[in-house]
Amino acid sequence: MDLAELTKQTPTSIPQTLGRVALGLALAGAGITHLTVAREEFQAQVPSWFPVDEDVTVLASGVVEIVIGGALVALPRWKVAVGLVAAAFFVVIFPGNVAQWLEHKDGFGLDTDAKRLARLPFQAVLVALALWSTGAWSATRRALHRD
Repeated sequence: MDLAELTKQTPTSIPQTLGRVALGLALAGAGITHLTVAREEFQAQVPSWFPVDEDVTVLASGVVEIVIGGALVALPRWKVAVGLVAAAFFVVIFPGNVAQWLEHKDGFGLDTDAKRLARLPFQAVLVALALWSTGAWSATRRALHRD
């Protein structure tokens, strides 16, 4: 897929637009809490094997969430590209969710292995929401079928 396809005005429905904006606001809000009131809670999601300090990881991921969330809201022309970035971000942080379960770390009310395990499939929902709400899913399919 080339840059022209990523910036092409991809029409989206009102529900998709509302989903994109809601996801953007949720990401920005989560990012702000990374930097402020929930820093310790988010540290529970940093795998013990990750080679960067937990607090640095939480702060950096918070900044990334704010940027992606803001872009989802404020850059509709780039929504396909931002949707792909958001989906990739959700995939990249998934090992942290798995580590929280495997390492039995409490955080955000996830205080049992059953709760931590039940949370894991939700990451796929976030990936799907990022791709659907931005039109990235259909734009990617069009680009792949064109080749």
